Amino acid sequence: MSKITEAFANGKAFIAFLTAGDPTAECTVNYILEMEKAGADLIEIGIPFSDPTAEGVVIQEASLRALKGGMTTEGVFQIVEEVRKKSQVPLALMTYLNPVFHYGYEAFFSRCQSLGVDGIIVPDLPFEEKGEAEEVAARFGVDVVSLIAPTSKERIRMIAKEAKGFIYVVSSMGVTGVRSKITTDIAGMVKEIRAVTDTPCAIGFGISTPEQAAEMAGYADGVIVGSAIVKLIEKNGANAEEELYRYVSSMKAAIK
Repeated sequence: MSKITEAFANGKAFIAFLTAGDPTAECTVNYILEMEKAGADLIEIGIPFSDPTAEGVVIQEASLRALKGGMTTEGVFQIVEEVRKKSQVPLALMTYLNPVFHYGYEAFFSRCQSLGVDGIIVPDLPFEEKGEAEEVAARFGVDVVSLIAPTSKERIRMIAKEAKGFIYVVSSMGVTGVRSKITTDIAGMVKEIRAVTDTPCAIGFGISTPEQAAEMAGYADGVIVGSAIVKLIEKNGANAEEELYRYVSSMKAAIK
């Protein structure tokens, strides 16, 4: 069992996302540790990218702030190195294929292994083209997490059969961001997944309140929250620890 899968071993998993370097690298390290204390089972660290096509305005702006602050892919690895001095919480990088390709697959995934990065999520990596990256990642013990979107109905079983770590179930059409209501047939999507695999499912895109988290956790093995966390960091800057702890604690309690 990979460390990513282990994150789901003790009940419903709460997965928290934040953008590396927003507002600073030091803050990112502190916020990851604080969210782990509050109950986060897995942390997604976003590598800032200039053209994050799957992201809504909140995370786009966080990426731009981080890039202006000098955050790089190497800087993200340094953040992981600092986190690993104090924590073994499962970590997944969320990025786009361009930064990985330019870093070099071998060098990127070797670095992941040496620093204890457990998984990677690449929204713009098509299922049909994941072979090259996934082959290298597997050699270095890194799970390439599959995303299944509402448009994937005919492809759900095909994608789910080969999934590693966990399956990122995309709750809504469009980009990331807080939503007042999620209307997708999540139960139907999860049923199709369950027909072919026991790989844990976590639902993301649009979840922001304890009520939404509790509802989504009723369908799947975990929930993913990004934009709501990034908004808290944007609002509180370098002093977000207390707000993040309170928020993550409330979300974790809602899904138990």
